[in-house]
Amino acid sequence: MISMRQHAVSLIAVFLALGLGVVLGSGLLSNSLVAGLRDDKDDMGRELQSEHDRANRLDSELRATDDYDATVAPRVVRDELVDRTVLVVTTPDTDPADLDAVMRTVTSAGGIVSGRLSLTESFLGAAGADMLRTTVTNIIPAGVQLQTGAVDPGSLAGDLLGAVLLVDPETGVPRSTPEERELALSALRSGGFISYDGTVEPAQSALVLTGSGVEDVDGGNRGALIARFAAAVDARGAGAVLAGRPESAVGNGPLAVVRADAALSAGLSTVDNLDREAGRSTTVLALREQFEGGAGRYGTGPGAAAVTVGSTAR
Repeated sequence: MISMRQHAVSLIAVFLALGLGVVLGSGLLSNSLVAGLRDDKDDMGRELQSEHDRANRLDSELRATDDYDATVAPRVVRDELVDRTVLVVTTPDTDPADLDAVMRTVTSAGGIVSGRLSLTESFLGAAGADMLRTTVTNIIPAGVQLQTGAVDPGSLAGDLLGAVLLVDPETGVPRSTPEERELALSALRSGGFISYDGTVEPAQSALVLTGSGVEDVDGGNRGALIARFAAAVDARGAGAVLAGRPESAVGNGPLAVVRADAALSAGLSTVDNLDREAGRSTTVLALREQFEGGAGRYGTGPGAAAVTVGSTAR
């Protein structure tokens, strides 16, 4: 007969055996888990290095492509804008390098920059919208009538500046006198809405340059304001192109706004890779297309219909 003492000893032995098994098993499991994680880490390290090498290779190829495009660009755009005059307008986020490169490309194409205007933060900010609208309506030259559809500040300002700074596409004659142009420009500059250096002469067409898009502030109205400004300018002359960096074609960016609106994109051309040599050449080619009555959406971003003028549709 088993005594209580023997029964207790048996139970203790069983629990000791179970405990020892758990300890040994967990140790083996832990070692196996650590080894597996170590292998996964090594695999991820190799994959990361492979992707890093691939990114470096693609970056080198892109730089080489840019170098090639920069070399052939003068030949591509040669004589595309001979004796054509162009007004250049920039937004606050326009990259100076993009501006300089576009100016060189316009010159290589035989074009003449009649003047440069810079839109300011006050022009784009919601706080100055009412003041901008009031300023524009108070300086309309006697012989100029603004479009009936121009009601928001961007459209009003674009329509006014297009009227006084772009010549009539049919006659080639300015719609305003030098005194009226100076009054309009100085009033907008005094209000803090634009800046410019030197003399701004009337032009046949316009290039509106923007940067990487605008911050999503004021409900996204900044992008819409730039888009409507450029479209209003376009309607007044022989054509206009709105060009920016890739980010300007997404979200509430100016190019995205134009491309989402069939009425705006029917007349105004857009180029979304201004940071690349190919995009700068395309900007000039798109401007030439505008002179011929055409319009297009060019680049590699959302809403682009083709990479460049004359290329196969995407």
